Amino acid sequence: MTLLLCESVKQEQATTSSSLPLLNLMVLRSRLLAKAISRTSTYHRLMSCSANILGKVERMVDNDEKKITRVLFCGPHFPASHTYTREYLKEYPFVQVDDVPLDDVAGVIQNYNICIVKTMKFDSILLSHAEKMKLIMQYGVGLEGVDIDSATEFGIKVARIPSHVTGNAASCAEMAIYLMLGLLRKQNEMQIAIKQRKVGDPIGDMLLGKTVFILGFGNIGIDLAKRLRPFGVKIIATKRSWATHSLVSCLSNVQNGPVNDFVDEKGGHEDIHKFASKADIVVCCLCLNSDTVGVVNKPFISSMRKGSLLVNIARGGLLDYEAVSYYLESGHLGGLGIDVAWTEPFDPDDPILKFSNVLITPHVAGVTEYSYRSMSKVVGDVAIQLHEGRPLTGIEFVN
Repeated sequence: MTLLLCESVKQEQATTSSSLPLLNLMVLRSRLLAKAISRTSTYHRLMSCSANILGKVERMVDNDEKKITRVLFCGPHFPASHTYTREYLKEYPFVQVDDVPLDDVAGVIQNYNICIVKTMKFDSILLSHAEKMKLIMQYGVGLEGVDIDSATEFGIKVARIPSHVTGNAASCAEMAIYLMLGLLRKQNEMQIAIKQRKVGDPIGDMLLGKTVFILGFGNIGIDLAKRLRPFGVKIIATKRSWATHSLVSCLSNVQNGPVNDFVDEKGGHEDIHKFASKADIVVCCLCLNSDTVGVVNKPFISSMRKGSLLVNIARGGLLDYEAVSYYLESGHLGGLGIDVAWTEPFDPDDPILKFSNVLITPHVAGVTEYSYRSMSKVVGDVAIQLHEGRPLTGIEFVN
C-alpha cells in the first residue's frame, strides 16, 4: 500500500505546479491515500474470491473422482474383452475402463475398484496394494492365477463368469469335438497307409462306437456330452460330487433331456484311472486348482488304452508335460489335441510339436463373437451395479 501511495504522489507532483498552495497539496495527498487503500482492499477481495472459487473447483473434482467406478483389464491379450466392454459402457460415463500392460499393473492397481485378471497372476503382495478393490474377476472361468485366500483376507471378492450363460461352454465343447475328429483323421490316414482301414470312410463315422471319457463333468462337459450323442458314442464321466451338481444352473443350456440322460456311466474322482482304461478318447474338462494340477500324469496315461487319444480344452496345467511327452514318444498315446498349453503363449520351438499326431490351437476355444459380447455385458452390468450400490448378479463368487 505504501508503494502505491508513493508512486501516485510522484505522478501527481510531476503534473502539479510548484506554486500549488499547501492546503491543496494536503487535500490531494489525502485523496491519493484513499485511492490506494481502495485498490488494496479490492485486490484482497479478488484474491479471497479466487481462492474460494479454486477451493470449490477442487472439491468438485474430488467429488467427481469419487463418483467414477474404475475397471482394470490386465495385459494386452484377448483385446476384444476390453474393447467390447468399453462399447457396452459407452453410455455410462461414470464407469471408466482401462487396459494396462502387465508390467504396469502393480503401479496403478490402487486406483481401481474392479479388476479383470485375464492371464495376470495375483499374489498376496500385489493384492495388498489394491486399496480400493472390491471385486476381482475373470473374463471367463479360470481363476487359478488368483490367490483367493489372500484376496479374502483383504476383503476383496473373487468371481468367475459362468460359462453356460455366455456360450463359452458350448464353443469349448465344439472345439473338443474338432480336436477329436482331427486326431481320428490323422489315425485314419496312418491306418490307410498300413492297409488297416479302407479309403473313403466318412469322418463322422470315425466316432461311431467310441467310448469318450469326460474328465470333469461341469458346464463344458454337459455341452460336450449333448453334442456327442448324435455321433453314436458311449459317454462315461467323472465328477467329485454328482449330488451337489447344480442342475438348475445348467439345464437352461440343455434341450434334449436331463443331464443324466447324456451319461452312460458315472463315477467319482477316485475312478479316473478305471475310466481311463475303458476309453478310446479322454477329454479334460476340469478346473485347475491345487488338487487337479498334473492330474494327467504317468500313472493316469499308463492306465489309458494303447493308441487312445487325449484332448485338453480346460487348462494346460492339468497335464504333466514330461508324462505326455514320454507316452507320445513310446507310442502308447495315440494322439494329443490341446487348446491350452503348459506355458502361454506357446513356444513354437517346443519339442512336443515334432510329433505328427499332435494338434494344438492357441487357447481360442472360448473366443467367439457371441461369448465375448455376452461376457462384456456381464462385466459392464457388474460395474454399474457396484457403482450404484446394488447386489452383484450374473457372476459366480468363489469366496
